[in-house]
Amino acid sequence: MAGTNGNLVEVIGVDKLFHRGSEDIHVLGGLCLEIPEGEFLALMGPSGSGKSTLLNLLAGLDRPTEGSVIIDGERIDRLSERRLAAWRARHVGLVFQFYNLMPTLNAERNVELPLLLTHLSRAERKQHVDIALSVVGLNNRKGHYPRQLSGGEQQRVGIARAIVTDPTLLLCDEPTGDLDRKSSDEILDLLQALNQEQGKTIVMVTHDSDAADRASRVVHMNKGKLSTEAAA
Repeated sequence: MAGTNGNLVEVIGVDKLFHRGSEDIHVLGGLCLEIPEGEFLALMGPSGSGKSTLLNLLAGLDRPTEGSVIIDGERIDRLSERRLAAWRARHVGLVFQFYNLMPTLNAERNVELPLLLTHLSRAERKQHVDIALSVVGLNNRKGHYPRQLSGGEQQRVGIARAIVTDPTLLLCDEPTGDLDRKSSDEILDLLQALNQEQGKTIVMVTHDSDAADRASRVVHMNKGKLSTEAAA
């Protein structure tokens, strides 16, 4: 459920400072961003601009040095590590550039992994996995291992794993960066369908202008600052 202003995500006055020896490195400075519920946001910018840092803050994988990160009405930067881990398992689905699948597990078991942190029974977990694999069009490949799948199919498994818990927020880090154009288009079609047909709120980091064109809004980052333009 979004806040009263309709925003699912609010990043308010966020600074992020890293220490490297005696040097302080400011990655984000006074950053503010609002993301309405149901938006598909593309985040673009050169390497080192702070895109991945921002994504990690939204995922609860890192904390801001200053400022607040509010998602679905919860100020996650103030949660304890234990509560943050539970919040992340419930609210965040992550899609990675290089899939991050377990090579010793088949597609079905890879998708099931996030559900092992829940109280669902084995039968309930299987039902959720079957639904997620059906959404990405891979129910007929659930017994295959990553090495038996194409890059595009592996990414579909990664997306199924990300959505199997029905997360509030889907965060994608260069989801087409390791794929050819045809496979990229298929993955982008899938992300658009998740956004438009299922109402998923998506934040996608990408260097690919074709990928960004699929989003409803594009935000450019440079040196930890934001500028916004409408997607084509």
